[in-house]
Amino acid sequence: MPRIVLGVAGGIAAYKACEVVRRLRESGHDVTVVPTENALAFVGAATWAALSGHPVSTGVFTDVHQVPHVRIGQEADLVVVAPATADLLARAAAGRADDLLTNVLLTARCPVLFVPAMHTEMWQHPATVANVATLRERGAIVMDPASGRLTGADIGPGRLPEPGDIVAVAASLLADPAAADAARARDLRGLRVVVSAGGTREPLDPVRFLGNASSGRQGVALARAARLRGAQVTVVAAHLSEPLPAGVDVVQVSSTADLAEAMTRLQPEADVLVMAVAAADFTPAETSAAKIKKDGSGTLDLQLTETIDVLGSLSARRSGPPRQVIVGFAAETAKDDDDLLALGLAKLARKGCDLLVLNNVSGGAVFGQPDNTITIIDPDRVVLTASGDKAAVAHRIWDAVVATRTQEDS
Repeated sequence: MPRIVLGVAGGIAAYKACEVVRRLRESGHDVTVVPTENALAFVGAATWAALSGHPVSTGVFTDVHQVPHVRIGQEADLVVVAPATADLLARAAAGRADDLLTNVLLTARCPVLFVPAMHTEMWQHPATVANVATLRERGAIVMDPASGRLTGADIGPGRLPEPGDIVAVAASLLADPAAADAARARDLRGLRVVVSAGGTREPLDPVRFLGNASSGRQGVALARAARLRGAQVTVVAAHLSEPLPAGVDVVQVSSTADLAEAMTRLQPEADVLVMAVAAADFTPAETSAAKIKKDGSGTLDLQLTETIDVLGSLSARRSGPPRQVIVGFAAETAKDDDDLLALGLAKLARKGCDLLVLNNVSGGAVFGQPDNTITIIDPDRVVLTASGDKAAVAHRIWDAVVATRTQEDS
């Protein structure tokens, strides 16, 4: 059973960490909570003990015969600090060891994930910026905070990401050592990435539409992974059933025409475009201004027209150097792997993108599911295949993007 240490610093967002503990335990992880003394002013030790199933202490002199200030960090598979306040980040960056949590941070040799939460002015202060940079240089992983309502009436960046977002990142770091290494290296740092996700809807009338089964889960995982690896990320979101990760910009779209407009507008400033969205190939020739009602005929005739080829138009429009990397997706109903590859190579030739991610969606696979199986191709070869949780698959896609950029730079 993976062993996670959850450090909790003294901020109002400590109450959200209760949900983090619950979700981690429900997903099969052993969780030890190590709060700071100030954290106990917000959530008491009894709550942490009940949720985690382990005794809770803040100091190094409790159960001293077990040497907890060394043992807890040494035995951990992952350390998560949520919330990580400005004070905690400063103490960690300075290498302080003045309570149990900071001792754990010094003795841990596993991945360490800091999840900051504080007022905007504190997050943006040069001291905090420098402390975060120091921690990242030493190999710690620091999530970006969310933007939104803070304590009181304040609004801005500094809000603790939602528990589901924190747990998703923690799970990916535990399950995928390569993802943890990439997050430490921040190998997408400085890149501007646009990821489209979800499924478009083509309106029939004011209440009905033509749509598809995409949940947007793979696109959201791609956005989360890119942000963790240091990219500046914009998500073009078309009807997602998954919450978006913290730290990304969002452009909401509905139809394929909306998608085309947004992607065209964002393309000039992007280093990488990822078309993970399930865009409709057809749209009604006419949209009724009033709700279409039954007329007793038993049928409804619809005339459909082809939508714009968004991926193809993006590939044709790009300029360089440096060359913009474009990644497409192809959801196919293929008979077998050879058929899937043949369909993919034909689509890649038509679209002109650098990489194409192939999915065989026969039998209801992929859409709305937690796992995925992909084959990534370029014009010359199969780049890689991958299976597993969509978070892990997302990192393999970014690995392929990094390799493509490296090849073009050499």
